[in-house]
Amino acid sequence: MSESGDRAEIESRWALRARDRERVAGHRPAVTDPAPDTPVGVIDRAVSVLNAVEGGARTLGAIRQATGLTRSTTHRLVASLEDHGLLFRVGGLGYALGPRLLGLASAAMRELPLRELARPTLERLARTTGESTQLFVRDGDRRICVDTVESDQELRTIVDVGASLPLTKGSAGKVFLAWGPPPREEPIDERLDRQIGTTARRGWADSVGEREAGVASVSAPIFGPAGDLLAAISVSGPASRLGAFRAKTYAPAVVEAAHEVEASLR
Repeated sequence: MSESGDRAEIESRWALRARDRERVAGHRPAVTDPAPDTPVGVIDRAVSVLNAVEGGARTLGAIRQATGLTRSTTHRLVASLEDHGLLFRVGGLGYALGPRLLGLASAAMRELPLRELARPTLERLARTTGESTQLFVRDGDRRICVDTVESDQELRTIVDVGASLPLTKGSAGKVFLAWGPPPREEPIDERLDRQIGTTARRGWADSVGEREAGVASVSAPIFGPAGDLLAAISVSGPASRLGAFRAKTYAPAVVEAAHEVEASLR
């Protein structure tokens, strides 16, 4: 496709998104300029500008119309938001939400009390399955256990909180690789690549004897409100109880537990 064709396609997609956002923005009350000229009032007006752009306003005139602000106030706020990376201007297409918001969103997701929210679910999953349960988050090329509930059975698996485990071994690692980038150093062989594809298709992963002989596990992804992968929830136990042929019987409970944690994040 030619450069002009690429640009036309981008502009068309932008226009469609703007149209849909305008429909949403039409239900938002406008913030009028007479708001008090105090730090809180300034914040209110700045947020109204961000809301307007989110709703599809791409020009200063459209932002001014959506917010009810004066021309000078609109210009001043937009310029300040640009300086802080909260807005940016795409040549020929207008204003868009800035990249700084992505960083703030990522930081906000990291600060969610995920361990506290997931704890009741881990406990219920352990009671339901009779096996140990874990909550993992990714840290580069490793996965970290941030919480665990041990089985009451004498023969059980134990994963300590803080344990750092590889991504290329174990069901939780497959979850992180199915919905995230590949490891930078450890190679992915053909067999693991097929397993990652299977994990992505069915929504859960299993493993038997990959990280430690005689240990099996089933894991499912936990997604954040924006659809990004936050963590993996797992149930693990001796392969004699939780082997390859039993994984499918445990998978529904693990997937349901993941959905329960996701619901608590909304």
